[in-house]
Amino acid sequence: MAEAAASLMAKGRPWATQAWLIGGEWRAYPVRLVVAVLAIAVGVALGFAVHLVNRAALDSFARAISTVSGTADLQVQAISPAGTDEALYPRLARLPGVATVSPVVSLAARIDSGGTPGARLTLLGLDMLRAARVTPALVGLPLGQPGAAPALDADAIFLSRAALTASGRQSGEWLVVSAAGHSHRFRIAGVLAGAGEDQALAVIDIADAQWRFGQLGRLQRFDLALSEGTDKAAMTRQLKAMLPADADVVTAEDEASRSASLSRAYRVNLGMLAMVALLTGGFLVFSAQSLSVARRTPQFALLRVLGQRRSELRRLLLIEGLVLGSLGSAIGLLLGHGLAALVLRLLGGDLGGGYFQAGHAELVAAPGAALVFAALGILVAVVASLVPAQAAARAQPAVALKSGGEAGDPRRRWPAWPGLALLAAGGMAALGPPLFGLPLLGYGAMALLLAGGVAIMPWLARLLLTPLVGQAATRGWPVPFDLAVKRLWGAPSAAAVALSGIVASTSLMVAMAVMVESFRSSVDEWLVQLLPADVYVHIEGDAGGLDRAAQARLQAIPGVASVRFVRQIPLRVAADRPAVILSGQPIRADPASSLPLIGAARPLPDEALPDGALPVWVSEPMAWLEGLSPGDTLVLPVGGAQRRLYVAGIWRDYARQFGAVAMDSTDFERLTGDTSKTEAGFTLAPGQPAAPIVAAIRASLSPGLAAQAMIAEPRAMRKQAMAIFDKSFAVTYALEIIAILIGLIGVATAFSAQTLARVREFGMLRHIGVRRGQIIAMLASEGAALGTLGVVAGIGLGLLMAQVLIHVINPQSFHWTMTTALPWGLFAGLAAAIIAAAAGTAVLAGRRALSTSAIQAVRADW
Repeated sequence: MAEAAASLMAKGRPWATQAWLIGGEWRAYPVRLVVAVLAIAVGVALGFAVHLVNRAALDSFARAISTVSGTADLQVQAISPAGTDEALYPRLARLPGVATVSPVVSLAARIDSGGTPGARLTLLGLDMLRAARVTPALVGLPLGQPGAAPALDADAIFLSRAALTASGRQSGEWLVVSAAGHSHRFRIAGVLAGAGEDQALAVIDIADAQWRFGQLGRLQRFDLALSEGTDKAAMTRQLKAMLPADADVVTAEDEASRSASLSRAYRVNLGMLAMVALLTGGFLVFSAQSLSVARRTPQFALLRVLGQRRSELRRLLLIEGLVLGSLGSAIGLLLGHGLAALVLRLLGGDLGGGYFQAGHAELVAAPGAALVFAALGILVAVVASLVPAQAAARAQPAVALKSGGEAGDPRRRWPAWPGLALLAAGGMAALGPPLFGLPLLGYGAMALLLAGGVAIMPWLARLLLTPLVGQAATRGWPVPFDLAVKRLWGAPSAAAVALSGIVASTSLMVAMAVMVESFRSSVDEWLVQLLPADVYVHIEGDAGGLDRAAQARLQAIPGVASVRFVRQIPLRVAADRPAVILSGQPIRADPASSLPLIGAARPLPDEALPDGALPVWVSEPMAWLEGLSPGDTLVLPVGGAQRRLYVAGIWRDYARQFGAVAMDSTDFERLTGDTSKTEAGFTLAPGQPAAPIVAAIRASLSPGLAAQAMIAEPRAMRKQAMAIFDKSFAVTYALEIIAILIGLIGVATAFSAQTLARVREFGMLRHIGVRRGQIIAMLASEGAALGTLGVVAGIGLGLLMAQVLIHVINPQSFHWTMTTALPWGLFAGLAAAIIAAAAGTAVLAGRRALSTSAIQAVRADW
């Protein structure tokens, strides 16, 4: 190859020379090319797929909001599902600048499937004449079909296509809908032609909705169409000034911001993990390029002797990196698009995270994002090739021609300060606050720690091997092991190149595995604390619930020792933020047994409370978001007025990322006037089996409540919760598996390339009397030693990175903390796989390298 390249140079065709060298290298070692390209492709694919999926989900959510909002310029929404007084309607209608007001009843509902929960849908009660001017998509109803009911018939219901499909019925048939603890039988009068394909909506007349579902005098929403020329900003300010405490103005921008914030941290975290995977791919490219440079050092030296300049040689290797990055990025974009389509079909638009209920989201072209991710892939590959390119350009031609470039000067001392500086910088970044509400410095810390761990490997390898070099001769260790130790000690740069890929991929695997295991373990422990009863009942839908009579029937069931009732309602404290959960439950008597408190429970002497404040216990995410500590006060709109509340404690909550507030049931009922309950925990008499109690509970509920009731034992609830957890981390698990596979392939390729580059060394060893079997044993020892060093360093670095994930990134992203749990089984399996891959690959490559005769191997020394 070198002779052909020299001929091309002699003809004045340097670009042809570079193309010849690149093509020849890749033809000779295609596996290394494939691994390097795949390493880049995986990172680009994951990042691009996450972007496409979340863009599709947000677009779908925006379409749903657009359909429901119609041409409304503004919306006035109740801050809780209980709604606001309908007397607000005429006040809004008489405002100057308001052309039309469409009042809306909005309830979470289910289709009754024989007294059990069926498909979910949103039930809207509309004033058809008013809504036709504001939300025409919801009243553009195809009437006159056979069996269709008139639009204002009290039993008429109009379904979106998604809801009609979920019901399993046809137009003209009857179905039972349950909402707010009530059920009613309706005739399907037609289809909502303007609703989206993924929107499960049902529309009935507003008066019928109030009458049938216990909403007399209450409305959840008002859609406002403004007169032409009305200043929307001025109208928004006017509305905020006149609205009661239980209602707020919401714009389309607020809804978009709220929907985006639901999954913002989740999306950013997955994107950042994809970028970490891309960075790991960069280290694998660095490893492949470094080994390629080491193997081709004599060729480069010959080219230098023949007149090629240092800059041309450097440009050659950077062009290789550019081509690798371009190929990897192109393949990654294709893989990313396919992966996004697969994820949308299997997990939905929320990537399994549970943030969006709409399951139908369509991929759209994103050329701008594609260019960004392609540029990132190319940049990573070029930067990874920069160090090998500089090393090749600095090599002395005469020395390289003779040595072959297999080893550097063993007397050279590798400095530790670059790696230590990067590690220190990573530690400092981990201490930084969130930026724009996101843990950007935390991910910067992970990148710096990863770079520092790789940079310090030559110094660390020399440090760990130095004691062994001295003991090998004195303790009479076998010749193969002695040769392996001395070779690794004498060529720390070669060892570091092989170790960089191991450390990078292993540390990423370990960091993600420890974070997921810690989170899973913490959630499981939290569920055990949270679910001490024997049977639980949850009533779906935020409006209505178990009334006093239903509570009394449940308490009277034979075999039930006690029942603990809870009322939960979502409370929107800001128009552009997701709602917090307000719950009323028995707390004051014993807060520590009622909630999984963080820290010791505080006594509540009356004189310690601020005047007029009521004690509440806030969740850990709420404390993070609002900067609250025990003893602070906060103001929330409860019961139609702004209330001062005293923070009596903080409790752990992994279910509600945007905060929850718990107050004693007595205070909750007094402030809101709501005595209904949405949850009940049953403690059974000793020896009482759960199955008869479950049957008795369902039998005691009214049809409307039974259709919205979820009844389960704690074991089943924990199993379901963990299944949801695993689904939400499905993409993380996939990323971990891909990292393991790419890492193992990278390890195998690195050792194979390094071994094949040492043919001359093996020939010399054969000449001085080292047997073939001893060389094979030496290679196996080298591979096992390097694999062990890489695993130890990778696990150590991964544990450090995991602490950043657990104690920095997760709290700053999701506002909750967890304790570290270690997956020892994974560590053992990972260590065994990497050590076996390193040793086995070294042996297999060594057999191939030793197939050359000893005379041919050292012919250049003659």
